[in-house]
Amino acid sequence: MTTLSYAARDARTMLRRNLKHALRYPSMTVSVIAMPVLMLLLFTYVFGGALGTGIGGAAGGSTEYIDYVAPGIILMAATSGALVTAVGVCVDMTEGIVNRFRTMAISRASFLTGHVVGSVLQTLVSIAFVIGVALLMGFRTHATPLGWLAAAGLLTLLTLALTWMSAAIGLVAKSPETASNIPLPFQFLPFLGSAIVPPESMPTGLRWFAEYQPFTPVIETLRGLLMGTGVGAEWIAAVAWCVGLTLVGYLWARTAFRRSATR
Repeated sequence: MTTLSYAARDARTMLRRNLKHALRYPSMTVSVIAMPVLMLLLFTYVFGGALGTGIGGAAGGSTEYIDYVAPGIILMAATSGALVTAVGVCVDMTEGIVNRFRTMAISRASFLTGHVVGSVLQTLVSIAFVIGVALLMGFRTHATPLGWLAAAGLLTLLTLALTWMSAAIGLVAKSPETASNIPLPFQFLPFLGSAIVPPESMPTGLRWFAEYQPFTPVIETLRGLLMGTGVGAEWIAAVAWCVGLTLVGYLWARTAFRRSATR
């Protein structure tokens, strides 16, 4: 077997380990899925009438508002998965299992690869569940099959970017509690974008921030794909942000993992 084959085999082993942990201890995964679902219920049935009217829906028309808010909540499902990655990596680091892995004849890259791939798969399942709930609640998409494929690709790319960033956070965090708190901005930044209301309705300073922060072009691209309204040039910024965050997260995680070996 070649070096690449050994690395792939070890990565699969680590992936199975992480997926088994998720099945044996599902509380974290369930809580991550529950949060975006609760947000969808809250903003559709509690605030939907008022917000939908302000955006342009009919009075009391939460059905129209869900078509606007659902893509933003679907994106929040991707950000919620960052918490699981950060905590999982930090637990392995602080409990000493990583030091044991370093004494074994396994690929050094397999530890992070297994965590990242496993977390991406879990998050994508969560996203699919949230989409299903949104459809049951009245979300009516006009996406073509190609649009759905593009939306799935964008969500996967965003999930990969956030997962690498979260893996790096888990490596540098001193405790699982710290690791669970640091990724929180990922979950709240969409609120300061176009997930819930259009940036045009915000004060000038906040509007500027909402328009130029990373999640807004991703949300607008996802909304255009799912609603069949077109994406314009937003997709370029969305993909650029996702690729950039992926590279930053990967390099950060790689450097932090190497430095941890010298502590």
